[in-house]
Amino acid sequence: MDDKALQDRLSGALLRLRARQPFFAALALFAGSALSDAVPTAATDGRRIFWNREFLAGLKSDEVDGVLLHEVLHAALLHVTRRGTRDPLLWNIAADIVVNGMVEAAKLKLPAGAVREKKWEKLAVEEVYELLEKSATTLLLGEGWRDLLPPGVGEAEALAAHWRAANAQARALMMSTGQGTMPAGWDRELGALEPAQLDWRSYLWRHLVRTPTDFSGFDRRLIHQGLYLETLEGESVRVCVCIDTSGSIGPKQLSQFLGEVVGILRSYPHLVCNLSYADAALYGPYPLTGDTPISELPAPKGGGGTDFRPFFAAVAEAEQNGDSAAVCVYLTDGFGAFPERPSEGPTLWVVNAGGLGAEEFPFGEVARLLLDT
Repeated sequence: MDDKALQDRLSGALLRLRARQPFFAALALFAGSALSDAVPTAATDGRRIFWNREFLAGLKSDEVDGVLLHEVLHAALLHVTRRGTRDPLLWNIAADIVVNGMVEAAKLKLPAGAVREKKWEKLAVEEVYELLEKSATTLLLGEGWRDLLPPGVGEAEALAAHWRAANAQARALMMSTGQGTMPAGWDRELGALEPAQLDWRSYLWRHLVRTPTDFSGFDRRLIHQGLYLETLEGESVRVCVCIDTSGSIGPKQLSQFLGEVVGILRSYPHLVCNLSYADAALYGPYPLTGDTPISELPAPKGGGGTDFRPFFAAVAEAEQNGDSAAVCVYLTDGFGAFPERPSEGPTLWVVNAGGLGAEEFPFGEVARLLLDT
């Protein structure tokens, strides 16, 4: 095929996508396409989609549609810039698992060899990456499917702004025309397109650094300065931290989490904190301060099933015996028995990769613990 015929193939795919998935078709308009023999199949640098001529010519029409959406999703979800310092190949596999699940949900077809792992398709790419690191499962990604190209130098902020605008305009277009509904999985991944989100550490600070009389929130104007509340003098906040020891929390996650908790305690001596471990039973509590070396903490106990009720029952009992309402933080995968009623104070669930979805927790706020890259 000559270049004009190949461009016609891409135009046809865009028209078909517009008929079936108008939201994604609108997004595709923000990703320029170019023919290039420098890539073996198709690839994106976050702004443009590059197509190998021979590869494009050999695809069936419905496969062109699927590959177009695959690459648009990589670009629109900022997969080229979200990688950070993670291994490029493993990140590409994780990103492909997520976008291929979305392509499948859109009822489009991909060529043979597209990587799939259905049990992980509804997770964030960062979560899938961690699970791949820990998993004995070997997923192979052929050389031709390594399709995340390095972005231009200093492009991260520009790409984020570009795709935020694209998302807003695609939504507006869909609403104005009344065509279609939001595609499956899009809102789940939309966090990548919003302005900088609070990561799990910021959620932890937000929950622990509170006044004892006001658990309603914190001053959002201070987030960009790395500050979460003004100085709290002469006040004491009771903090109860619990770690799920049923086997779901790895040593790296535990060390990172406890290191952050100890750092907060060191910065805010008005916090009175205790630490518990729990599987189906509760172990502890043990006093925890900013001067406590992590290496000297009691060794985790457990290994059985998961039951959140003993921890919250112990917190409630302490409150009934005169203790102030506690700020509760629970590090877990979320798969266990919940109490019917939460404790009086706020609860933060810090959930590891692959854990229960945020909407399935009956109370509290949920943050995802993702390992440093």
